[in-house]
Amino acid sequence: MARETGRKLIAQNRRARHDYHLDETYEAGIALTGTEVKSLRQGRASLVDGFAHISDGEVWLENVHIPEYSQGTWTNHSAKRPRKLLLHREQISRLIGKTREPGRTLVPLSLYFNEGRAKVEIALARGKREYDKRHDIAEREAKRDIERALRRRR
Repeated sequence: MARETGRKLIAQNRRARHDYHLDETYEAGIALTGTEVKSLRQGRASLVDGFAHISDGEVWLENVHIPEYSQGTWTNHSAKRPRKLLLHREQISRLIGKTREPGRTLVPLSLYFNEGRAKVEIALARGKREYDKRHDIAEREAKRDIERALRRRR
């Protein structure tokens, strides 16, 4: 079988961009079992309630739903088990320092295959307040109205 090239998106967490101010993003590998990879290749995953945390110098991805593989047997995986993220030691130590600040968290943004390897994009984020969300929506709608007016003018 030929080796995969490029980037194939599996799941995206659009809600995270709405609920958080994203400061820095990181690409991390994921330690997965065989049936998890097969389930991901079918394009089945959900990042909706997912978050990452650091414990004992390791980064763990929690509450990410990868459903059981349909052809799996007794070796099938648990759908919401914690998964270890693979990052460089310097990145982990930087994240440890920044997540200790109040209001900071690690949020998964997308899950994808890059050159045949499963990767997750995580972001260091601060929670938005309700008025920030309303401001962003108003800004987006104003920009959309301007684009419409310019298109009509042409």
